Amino acid sequence: MQVLDPSWEGSPPRLSPAPRLIALAGVDVALLSNGKAGVAPLFDHLESLLRQRWNVATVERATKGNYSAPAEPELVRRLARRRLVITGVGD
Repeated sequence: MQVLDPSWEGSPPRLSPAPRLIALAGVDVALLSNGKAGVAPLFDHLESLLRQRWNVATVERATKGNYSAPAEPELVRRLARRRLVITGVGD
């Protein structure tokens, strides 16, 4: 019998939040959906607000391949180029 010890003696990496945006005008934004139907109407309305009220530069919409799993690494890398990423769950 082999007993595994799940404890970890190391220190977690120190993380800090991204700087707060002062304004949204001219900002590149991404909307990341979990892929369920309920998020589409929310993101339709949010995209309209972002473009008309807050004058963002671009809005990219993306959907994860599996709603119950983390976003794919390539998708995360692509969206990381945006200044703001908003995620939504369609439940």
